[in-house]
Amino acid sequence: MYTRILVPLENTRYDAAIIAHVSALAKHCGASVVLIHVADGWVARNANQLDLRESEEMKQDMAYLDRLTVELENAGVSAEGVLAGGDPTAEICAAAEREHCDLIAMSTHGHGFVQDVIRGSVANEVRHTTHVPVLLVRGASAESPKPGAESRDS
Repeated sequence: MYTRILVPLENTRYDAAIIAHVSALAKHCGASVVLIHVADGWVARNANQLDLRESEEMKQDMAYLDRLTVELENAGVSAEGVLAGGDPTAEICAAAEREHCDLIAMSTHGHGFVQDVIRGSVANEVRHTTHVPVLLVRGASAESPKPGAESRDS
């Protein structure tokens, strides 16, 4: 069904949900995975135009992508990492086309309408911009109970 899956990552705890889901999906479909992180610091947004060196943030982001790529490869999934800089929505949509991806799989925060209005939602913008199908998986926050966990009111 899918042959190449683009997975935008934030380098936050929300990434674990989409990595787990995509790993299983990629194995099932025999698909390869392209991990992308869009660095949004000043250096990342202006590195190409101003011929700037990589910032420490960008080096850490690339190390993160490299680590996850190795983890996916060790799990039997063909994977590669791409570090981009600039507007997340534009970079994700352009990467999907450039990398010939037939699915974009993203983790969402699950915050409510008010937070989306204040902060925006890259996932929402991507799904309205791209012509590539988008799979959204809600990530778990540190405070969220694990599925199946019972609450105790003692």
